[in-house]
Amino acid sequence: MERGSEGRTGSALFAGFRALGLFSTDIPHVVRFSALKRRFYVTTCVGKSFHTYDVQKLSLVAVSNSLPQDICCMAADGRLVFAAYGNVFSAFARNKEVVHTFKGHKAEIHLLQPFGDHIISVDTDSILIIWHIYSEEEYLQLTFDKSVFKISAILHPSTYLNKILLGSEQGSLQLWNVKSNKLLYTFQGWKIGVTALQQAPAVDVVAVGLRSGQVIIHNIKFDETLMKFHQDWGPVTSISFRTDGHPIMAAGSPCGHIGLWDLEDKKLINQMRNAHSTAIAGLTFLHREPLLVTNGADNALRIWIFDGPTGEGRLLRFRMGHSAPLTKIRYYGQNGQQILSASQDGTLQSFSTVHEKFNKSLGHGLINKKRVKRKGLQNALSVRLPPITKFAAEEARESDWDSIIACHQGKLSCSTWNYQRSTIGAYFLKPKELKKDDITATAVDITSCGNFAVIGLSSGAVDVFNMQSGIHRGSFGEDQAHKGSVRGVAVDGLNQLTITTGSEGLLKFWNFKNKILIHSMSLDSSPNMMLLHRDSGILGLALDDFSISVLDIETRKIVREFSGHQGQINDLTFSPDGRWLISASMDCSVRTWDLPSGCLIDSFLLDSAPLNVTMSPTGDFLATSHVDHLGIYLWSNISLYSVVSLRPLPTDYVPSVVMLPGTCQTQDVELLEETIEPSDEMIEYDSPEQLNEQLVTLSLLPESRWKNLLNLDVIKKKNKPKEPPKVPKSAPFFIPTVPGLVPRYAAPEQNNDPHQSKVVNLGILAQKSDFCLKLEEGLVNNKYEAALNLLKELGPSGIETELRSLSPDCGGSVEVMQSFLKMIGMMLDRKRDFELAQAYLALFLKLHLKMLPSEPVLLEEMTKLSSQVEENWIHLQSLFNQSMCILNYIKSALL
Repeated sequence: MERGSEGRTGSALFAGFRALGLFSTDIPHVVRFSALKRRFYVTTCVGKSFHTYDVQKLSLVAVSNSLPQDICCMAADGRLVFAAYGNVFSAFARNKEVVHTFKGHKAEIHLLQPFGDHIISVDTDSILIIWHIYSEEEYLQLTFDKSVFKISAILHPSTYLNKILLGSEQGSLQLWNVKSNKLLYTFQGWKIGVTALQQAPAVDVVAVGLRSGQVIIHNIKFDETLMKFHQDWGPVTSISFRTDGHPIMAAGSPCGHIGLWDLEDKKLINQMRNAHSTAIAGLTFLHREPLLVTNGADNALRIWIFDGPTGEGRLLRFRMGHSAPLTKIRYYGQNGQQILSASQDGTLQSFSTVHEKFNKSLGHGLINKKRVKRKGLQNALSVRLPPITKFAAEEARESDWDSIIACHQGKLSCSTWNYQRSTIGAYFLKPKELKKDDITATAVDITSCGNFAVIGLSSGAVDVFNMQSGIHRGSFGEDQAHKGSVRGVAVDGLNQLTITTGSEGLLKFWNFKNKILIHSMSLDSSPNMMLLHRDSGILGLALDDFSISVLDIETRKIVREFSGHQGQINDLTFSPDGRWLISASMDCSVRTWDLPSGCLIDSFLLDSAPLNVTMSPTGDFLATSHVDHLGIYLWSNISLYSVVSLRPLPTDYVPSVVMLPGTCQTQDVELLEETIEPSDEMIEYDSPEQLNEQLVTLSLLPESRWKNLLNLDVIKKKNKPKEPPKVPKSAPFFIPTVPGLVPRYAAPEQNNDPHQSKVVNLGILAQKSDFCLKLEEGLVNNKYEAALNLLKELGPSGIETELRSLSPDCGGSVEVMQSFLKMIGMMLDRKRDFELAQAYLALFLKLHLKMLPSEPVLLEEMTKLSSQVEENWIHLQSLFNQSMCILNYIKSALL
């Protein structure tokens, strides 16, 4: 098997980090009160996990561990949060960890109701099960006939011990005692399906929301209707009551409106229109506070405060993301902390990778902002701009004028946006009057100085505008730059070149200043998009034949071509250093191409096709957006904090599917075994002492051991003290040591014989050193490794002493000197410890040069060594000259 099936799973370069911009789904939120911290917390579902926010500042407190499937309903008590997925539900402690899991339903669970030490769950087949939380055992199971009583709502009425109230889609209600398993009473209802049940502040009184939009305030003790309200916005989605002294009831609707009803005067006192752009999933008044918490499927969580005289709620705090799938994302600025994103909901937003409090929305684009301000917000929907399809941003002059330009779906004019003021800009950049009405803007770019915007149109025209004044500054080409639709425009970093490409398959280079065509080249296929890395001058082109071409804008030649995608390439991005090109395709793959080697070095698949991909300017994160997903997904760059093998992938490599960040990461036995067994990428490389016998190899000794051997006498003279050392009056005790490179303690002298002779034994003086003995052995067996190792352990002074003692005058012999020269020859033959051989030989010649010519044996060895040294040095000199020649050519030649 190839490398794809060995030790590699998923991506080797990118690991899922987290998702940005996800705050709420269509699952109702849950509000909890912490008695310990005296604070309210709101929990919202975000796919397979849930977020917990502190209501006081709406700051994120905790993110739960992921579940295997999307959460379909939630509930909470004072200690645990319950989340159902499919026919299973789990209990979470500390807003994070799963502590209990309950399995027993056969259909999907859609209702959960905490009940003291028990939890009640209801599935879509109207089977009700009561569980004991801590033992995870079934306490009671009730089965209802779906055709007669299909449970749609559940409530535990206050002060009603062991009793629950069930609402049905058929309209009737039932009151059950779950301890005795008895049906106590059946309310006939109003022949309309029940959608919501809520306990009123008064005992025995319950609010019933119906599918027709009616809200019934009913006394369940006497089965009497106290009052009725009706909303014309469709079924009632949720109900809540104020408990801070005002008799107000709030009711949600599927169109995002909230009705506020006065229970004393029995009338509608206010409407909160467009509180959400989609259905109100849940609304809750905080206990004894004038605060209303709402969430909806528009990916928004909002807190409203009722402090005005008219009783109308105003927006106090919110967390909001995009309510429709994203169309374009790009990093903004050079610090890699903000990501600009455009969506099909028409908004342009900025998400922070550091903290949610730095998120901001630039709002919807409006065709005429002044008219909206004059006539009010009621007409805002009719003058909103279509969704943004492409945008370009440059922060160079963001404090002086608008720094973002965007083209809209089906629109000719391009809008400018101001990032600092978080609003739409002052101008709509529209080219000169055109004959056709169906012409739209298809490509935009901003120069690196932030002064000019370049806009490409579907008619083939390319225009330049001034960002400060909005004035038209010229067009490329006589009538049009391209015969087909413009697919991409780019300006280099110095405002000298403008590159444009059209659907007819031509790539053109223009002079930015005088708008003259410099060069034109045809492509193998029609381009889909274009991206320029300004720092390196590398241009990436995604073609309609699913291939990628990379050009150098200086030479205007194609330098790399990549193929392998099986679907349309949606987006490209470069790494900050320009070495990697990352592509996202409709075949659900994200591929990383290494430009210097021209190889594919990483590839992984996703569940949903990636629409956009952008790399952080600091290189720490890769951000992606996907089909039918509202969030931005961050992937950390593993190569920044770990050793990554960048070997090319084989042509038959099959990438594996990687889960999006924040989803469940299952670790099975096979994965654990693979991590235990080292793969070929994880084995640490131990360098041998010599890579090849033909290569000159240096030793690993520090320079101080060999560099100054010839200058030892000068160094000793410099280090000689001016005055003799003085013995201190009370010298401290030192353990005597033996002089040498490695310190050793001296053995105590044993002077047992008081009459020992003081005559010096000449035999002791004549004793040879270990180095001399090893050299004598080397003459016999021709092995000098032991002698060389001894010499390596010595310092410069020790080496000089050993070499000086080789001469016959100092206790050595001619044979030992011959053996030393043979050892140097062996080192030169093997090309190992090259610098040591040169240094030792130089010191040897300095010490014994006068006596060498008088010994024929030594003279013969010296002749051999001279030829060896000369041969080695000529070889090295030629290599040095060759390298220096290439370096000088690279420095001086115009490449």
